[in-house]
Amino acid sequence: MTTRRISFAKYTGFTLIEVMLVLLIMGLAMGAVVLSYSGENGKDLLKKQTQRLQVVFNMASDYAVLNQRQLGLRVEDENNSYYFMYLDEEQEWQKLELDTTFAEHQLPELFSLKLSLTDLPWETEESLFSSGVFDEDLSVSSDGVEIGNEEEKKLDPPQVFIFSSGEITPFSITLAYEPEFSNELPAYYRIDGQDSTPLTSEGPLDAPN
Repeated sequence: MTTRRISFAKYTGFTLIEVMLVLLIMGLAMGAVVLSYSGENGKDLLKKQTQRLQVVFNMASDYAVLNQRQLGLRVEDENNSYYFMYLDEEQEWQKLELDTTFAEHQLPELFSLKLSLTDLPWETEESLFSSGVFDEDLSVSSDGVEIGNEEEKKLDPPQVFIFSSGEITPFSITLAYEPEFSNELPAYYRIDGQDSTPLTSEGPLDAPN
């Protein structure tokens, strides 16, 4: 009885990059399927994400005024998330975690957000520059921070400040829905804040300005 030998020399496996590319495509396709089965299109879901940010920001401003606290909004473009912060008694920024309303919120897949800052009018007695917490580039002062000590590492400061006086840093945030594996067209919404709340929103837009 002869044994048939099969040579595997001519067969080659997938590279790690090829496998990761396939997984990425599958993930994007699955995201499009989930949106289609949810009964709402991407534009409608984007509108809800825009309304959520608008309402929660207005609530944070009300909280700052009523409780005489300095708050801020931190936007993380890289992972499409945002959260609110407060300035504690030691003049350090901490995440505002009263409840899930102000906790970090990440947009679903296929959605993104981008923050744009306009003027920075620091014409108020409560300017955070006067406390020495920030320099002119809005970076946290390095005084008292030991390099290499992870326990002393401070959070990045917010890009948008919400003062107890009711004033805010002028800004705009563009939220986008840009499907790659769908017949739906891209959609965009924009939230604008000028000096004080309430914020205004515009959309759906054909393309960001």
